[in-house]
Amino acid sequence: MGRHQHLTLAGSITGAVIVALDGTVLTVAQPTMQRDLNASFTQVQWTSTGYLIAVASLLVFSGRLGDRYGHQRIFAIGMLGFAAASAAIGLAPGVGWVIGLRVAQGVFGALLQPATLGMLRAAYPRDQLGRPIALRTSAIGAAAAAGPVVGGALAAHWGWRAVFFLGVVPALAAGALALVVRVPEPDDREPRCPERKGPERKGQEPEPGPGPEPGQEPERRPGRAPHPGHGPKPDHVRLDLPGACLLAAALACLVHTLVGIPESGWTAATGLGLAAVTAAGGAFVRHERRTASPLVPPSVFRSAAVAPALGVLVAASAALFGALFLGTYFLQDVLALDPLQCGLRVLPLAVMMVLSAPVSAVLMRRQGARRTAVAGMALLALGILLLSRLDQGSTAVAIGGCFLVLGAGFGTVMVTATAVVVRHAPLDAAGVAGGLQQTAMNIGPALGVAAATMLMTLSTPAPATTRASGAGPRWTGDAFTSAMGPTLVALAAVAAAGTLLAAGLPSHRTEKAGQKKRDGMSGRTPVRAKGPR
Repeated sequence: MGRHQHLTLAGSITGAVIVALDGTVLTVAQPTMQRDLNASFTQVQWTSTGYLIAVASLLVFSGRLGDRYGHQRIFAIGMLGFAAASAAIGLAPGVGWVIGLRVAQGVFGALLQPATLGMLRAAYPRDQLGRPIALRTSAIGAAAAAGPVVGGALAAHWGWRAVFFLGVVPALAAGALALVVRVPEPDDREPRCPERKGPERKGQEPEPGPGPEPGQEPERRPGRAPHPGHGPKPDHVRLDLPGACLLAAALACLVHTLVGIPESGWTAATGLGLAAVTAAGGAFVRHERRTASPLVPPSVFRSAAVAPALGVLVAASAALFGALFLGTYFLQDVLALDPLQCGLRVLPLAVMMVLSAPVSAVLMRRQGARRTAVAGMALLALGILLLSRLDQGSTAVAIGGCFLVLGAGFGTVMVTATAVVVRHAPLDAAGVAGGLQQTAMNIGPALGVAAATMLMTLSTPAPATTRASGAGPRWTGDAFTSAMGPTLVALAAVAAAGTLLAAGLPSHRTEKAGQKKRDGMSGRTPVRAKGPR
C-alpha cells in the first residue's frame, strides 16, 4: 500500500499547490490584466470575488459528492476542469469572459479541494494522517511564498495570460493519474456497530440496527468495502440538494458581503447582505433538522473534537489574514515600500509555515492535539501583538521577526486542527469534513479583513481618503499607525479566544485511549517494541 499512498499524497499536494498558486500569482498579475483588457478596477476585483464565492458556496456539497461517488473521481473531475478553465482564461478575449471563466474555475476548485483531504483520509489510517497533512501544509506555504515571485516574473516577461497557463500541465497530469490509480483502503475502518458489551461468539454478528432485506447486498465490513476513491457509495449516502442550495446561498451572500466591506464600508447593502445570510442560514438549519439525509451528517459533529477544530481554524485564519491586511497597508502606504520589498518583509511567514508543519506533526504525536494547538494559537497571538508595536521607525529585522512568529503559530495551528477534523470524521463523511475545513479556511480570512476594516474605521482619528482608482481606503501615515495598534490588539484577542477553543481538542491521553479502542474493535494487534521489560 505504500506506493499507492505516496501517489495519493502526491496528487493531494499537487491539487492544493495549484489552487494556492492560482490565488497568489493572480494578485500580482491583476494590474497588468486591468491595463491589457482595458477593464475597471471593479471588474478586475470580480475576477477574484467571483472565484471566491463559487468556491466557498460549494465546498461542503462537493465533499458530499466525494463521499457518494469517490474522492479520487471527484478530484480528477475537479483537476481536469480546473486545467481547462485555466487554459480558457489564458485565451479569453475580454474581461467579461475572464470573470465568467473564473467562476467556472471556482466550481472545479470547490470539487478538488475537499477531495485532497478526503483522499488522504481514505488512503491513510487515522494514526498516520499527521505526516501527510503536514507535508500538504508545507507545500501550501511554499506555494504562497513562491507565488508572488513567479507571478511577477511571468507577468513581466510574458504577460498576465502566462499566469493561468502555469498550472495547466500539472493539473492535467494529476487529474489523469487520479483516474487510473486505485488505492486500497486502510485497515482501520470503523465498524458500524455500537460498542460491544462483551466478547462475541464465533460467527455471531454485532447489532448494527436494521439489517439488509433478503436479496440485498450485505453492509460493508472491514476489509471488504468497495474502493474509497472509485465507484459509487451505498445508497444510504444521499445527496441533499435543497440543503446544498440553502447552504450555498448563505455562504455566497456571506462571502459577497464580507469581501465588499473593505471597499464600500458598512452600508445599507451590507445590512441587506447580512439579513440574507441570516435568512438562508436559518432555513438551512431548519431543513437539516427535518430531512432524513442531511447535507452535513450528524456523525460529523458527533465527535466532540470536530466543532472546536473548525472554530480554531476560523479564529486563526481570521486573526492572521486581518493582521496581514493591515501589515500590507503599513508596509506599502506608511513605509512606502514597493511590492517586491513588501513581499521580502513578509517572506518569513511563508518560510515558517513550511518549517513548522513537520515539526507540529511530531509535536502532535508526542504531546497531543490540544497542547500543540494551544501553543500555536499562543504564538499567533504573540506575533500579532508584536506587529501592533511597529511604527515608522521599525527595521526590516523587527518586521521580519513579527512575521516569523506569525508563520510559526499559524502553520502549527493549521496542521493540528486540520488533522483533528480529518481524523475524527467518519470515513464515509471524510469529504464533508474536508469541505467544512476548506469552508472555514475561506470564511475566516473574509471575516478577519472585514473586522480589521471596521475597527480601523472606528479607531482612525481622521477619516480615510479614497484612492483615485477606487482601490479602497487610504489612510495617512500617522492616522494609520495610531489606529493600527488597537486594531491588531483586538485581532490578537481573537487569536487568544482561539486558545480556549483549542483547549477543547483531544489530549494526548484521550487520543491514545481512542486508538487502543479502535485497534481492539478492528482486530488489530498493537506492535510492541522488542527488548527487556
